[in-house]
Amino acid sequence: MTRLISLAAAAVLVALIGGLWLSTLFTRPDDQFADCGSGVVAGGTSQIGGPFELVNSKGETVTDKDVLTGPSLIYFGYTFCPDVCPLDNARNAEAIDILESRGRMVTPVFISIDPARDTPELVGDFAFNLHERMIGLTGSPEQVKAASQAYKTYYKAHEEEDEFYLVDHSTFSYLVLPDHGFVGYFNRNDTPEQMADRVMCYLDNA
Repeated sequence: MTRLISLAAAAVLVALIGGLWLSTLFTRPDDQFADCGSGVVAGGTSQIGGPFELVNSKGETVTDKDVLTGPSLIYFGYTFCPDVCPLDNARNAEAIDILESRGRMVTPVFISIDPARDTPELVGDFAFNLHERMIGLTGSPEQVKAASQAYKTYYKAHEEEDEFYLVDHSTFSYLVLPDHGFVGYFNRNDTPEQMADRVMCYLDNA
């Protein structure tokens, strides 16, 4: 129990540090999304996001162009995550459903940062169980690292002494629009309703 409490505290610390780090990258210049809750990355939105090559649930190699064909909400996590990832992605799925009820289709995307255990089948099942339209992606360690670096995420596996090792990771959800790329992010404090409202703002101003 003490180990679990310590690991949970470490995960919270990682999220807080990550939040402070990411927030320092953002500025509020005049732009079309300035009223939607977050500004653009200093130096341009191209600082976060970009091309990636991963593997989908069918074992097929896909690129960002294959996956991000419409507004997409991206989350980096892993299927063995005991609490944070399921809760965050369930929250994202609820926001997606709210948006769909408003006539806006946004695709939830789950990218694994645990390629050692997360097979295409596992990632596919994890994603589908959370939302029937959620796309699950994994890949080789090199592919996963490249995708993570593109979105400036953090992850670090604990000692792999057994099959139940944990992975520390950042917990942001990234909104990507086809004609704009990365436009905004959401943290763990955002509710499904708040996310839906802000995504609507981005879509209305795109």
